[in-house]
Amino acid sequence: MKSVRFHEYGGPDVLRYEEVEQPIPAAGEVRIQVAATSFNPVDGNIRAGFMQGPIPVTLPHTPGIDVSGTVDALGEGVDVVSVGDRVVGFLPMTGTGAAAEYVIAPAELLTAAPTSIPLADAGGLPLVGLTAWQALFDHAALTPGQRVLINGAGGAVGGYAVQLAKHAGAHVIATAGPRSGERARAAGADEVFGHGVPELSALVDVVLNLAPVDPMQLAALTSVVRDDGVVVNTTVWMPAPSDEDRGVRGVNLFVNSDAGQLARLVTLVDSGVLRVDIARRVPLADLPALHAEAAEGALAGKAIVLPSRPTLPSASFA
Repeated sequence: MKSVRFHEYGGPDVLRYEEVEQPIPAAGEVRIQVAATSFNPVDGNIRAGFMQGPIPVTLPHTPGIDVSGTVDALGEGVDVVSVGDRVVGFLPMTGTGAAAEYVIAPAELLTAAPTSIPLADAGGLPLVGLTAWQALFDHAALTPGQRVLINGAGGAVGGYAVQLAKHAGAHVIATAGPRSGERARAAGADEVFGHGVPELSALVDVVLNLAPVDPMQLAALTSVVRDDGVVVNTTVWMPAPSDEDRGVRGVNLFVNSDAGQLARLVTLVDSGVLRVDIARRVPLADLPALHAEAAEGALAGKAIVLPSRPTLPSASFA
């Protein structure tokens, strides 16, 4: 089968489109015929070698944390999915990714794919959707009527965060660049400001920082949070700011795979509450060029990566 891998850390040119052996699922695992994976910024950081501490991978490594596709083989003891099921999942970050025609996944990390959108498009949901969900509800404990500022709302995570916060009954304030401000409004933001710390009419309960701002600007975000509020930060290379004198907590978010939460996101997609926006659909062989675009800061919106379409077999390895 075809796969994209890197055999050494480095720039996008270390990625190779090559032939590899088709994997066989072990106990508790399934094999998925990949409909799509997606590009996430963490993929570039792993490839470059910047994440060897928190996310150690074995070389050669196949990127692609998100996956959507069809189960085509079962490992021993798997009874939660069946061959032919259309699934979506967030793969283990340290394992083999889905930038390939087939990938192995722990069955417990998978959930049924949305039925209201193309299966390939569902490959753009898991990591960004779960990041937004966990930031707002696990860490910020957002409740109806609260005010939330989403800094960097124009990106992929920001789009989901705006939609989820609005659906939860919050007043949503977004910061975004000129081109992405309209996307934030379309996602449901009540107020949209440009980059920087906005001048607000009232303090907020929650700040969600999604933008790679400098440390001083990140620290300044505490100034718009009410006493006993919270700043949730997804840029983990900088610690979340806090203000102990006012009880403002700083939380650093490192997203986790959670099939139950992903199933709730899928339900919201199928009910029409949550919109999955895909900006680009890229062939697997062009993944190195996609990494290069991202490294140059030229990649806008969510890009999914599509492998070729082999014939779907039907097998069990129980």
